[in-house]
Amino acid sequence: MTFDISRRNLLISAGAALGTFALGRTQALAQSATPLKIGFISPVSGPLAGFGETDGYVLEQVRTAMAGGVTLNGKGYGVEILDRDTQSDPARSGQLARDLINNDGIDIMIAVSTPETINPVSDACEAAGVPCISTVMPWEAWYFGRGAQPGAPSPFKYTYHFGFGVDEFYRAYVSQWDLIETNKKVGVMYPNDADGSAIRANLAPRLAEAGFEIVDPGAYETGTSDYSSQIRMFREAGVEIFNTFPIPPDFIAFWRQAAQQGLNRQIKIVQVAKFGLFPSDIAALGGLGDNIASAAYWHRDFPYTSPATGLTGVALCDGYEAATGRQWTQQLGATLSAFDVAMAALSAASDPKNKDAVAEAMPNLKADSIGGVVDFTSGPVKNVATGPIIGTQWQPASGGAFKYDYVITENATDTNVPVSGQLRPYNA
Repeated sequence: MTFDISRRNLLISAGAALGTFALGRTQALAQSATPLKIGFISPVSGPLAGFGETDGYVLEQVRTAMAGGVTLNGKGYGVEILDRDTQSDPARSGQLARDLINNDGIDIMIAVSTPETINPVSDACEAAGVPCISTVMPWEAWYFGRGAQPGAPSPFKYTYHFGFGVDEFYRAYVSQWDLIETNKKVGVMYPNDADGSAIRANLAPRLAEAGFEIVDPGAYETGTSDYSSQIRMFREAGVEIFNTFPIPPDFIAFWRQAAQQGLNRQIKIVQVAKFGLFPSDIAALGGLGDNIASAAYWHRDFPYTSPATGLTGVALCDGYEAATGRQWTQQLGATLSAFDVAMAALSAASDPKNKDAVAEAMPNLKADSIGGVVDFTSGPVKNVATGPIIGTQWQPASGGAFKYDYVITENATDTNVPVSGQLRPYNA
């Protein structure tokens, strides 16, 4: 798929198999064209609101780019994006999806960020026969968490997911943890949810095979208020690496208690996922956020361009900071990449208004995005395309408008992404 902006419109082309897509040819086109309705569901409020904080800005960029309509394979269409906030509630996620399907007549759905949003939306779309593109959760929690069985044919026809999985976490973590000398004892806190179950079953055994000693106190329930028993186990075991996949309020409560009980002073690497993705997460910890290691499914330094808008990562992030006064987050590129892939899917179909035609095009889709190439022809299972996880760390900034720099410390899963700094010990 190639990108051309030389004629003041955007052209995506991937040969006859994927068709062509052009943006903003004429205003008259949009006014007279058959509308394409795109549903968009994400958590803008509630405990997962960090994931949806930047979505409004991304939607504005996409709507602006498509305000003049689009041409798919020579035919003009207007574009209407119908966005909804899940309020971080899985039940509401499914209901919003059904409303968009049954009452608004959407042609394709986009769902982003966490199993609490994506899985109920995907299930609703699969049941209704509506194409759905999703991203930002481990693919195993999406695929197997929705009932697919290892080694069996995929039960899904209309729902497709792209992004990181356990293999990407494994490669990034081993690469990251080798940057600092430790005793290789890893304390893990995996919650009793889809993410936690997938990580415990698939990541922890691979880390153990790589020579790390896993100290696991068992699954904990979301909303737990007292973590004394887990902290005591980690202290007594002498763990020097800590890894967890919590919702933000749970990690904040845990890490404050860990600091009160002295655990933070023995930990050399604090490697978090789900929490620690956004500046607001780290700011909530005060000084306890210094040098927390994270992992980026997207970063402003990714060297790719969005076919749907023409924006680079730097342009997208600079524009967001100028418009809002807030620091950029990795969700900017992740959300925009979903629109890149959705538009590529519509352009690949013989008829973008025919849901079966869109679904039939998806297994052969290989699309450029602001996050890199999304390739459904080479995924680990049907309906899935994998994407990178890049090792990062929140390091106190030496200057500038924001307290922290989000530093890339390793790039094992995408060597096109430039490493920008060294990993620092948390307890230094």
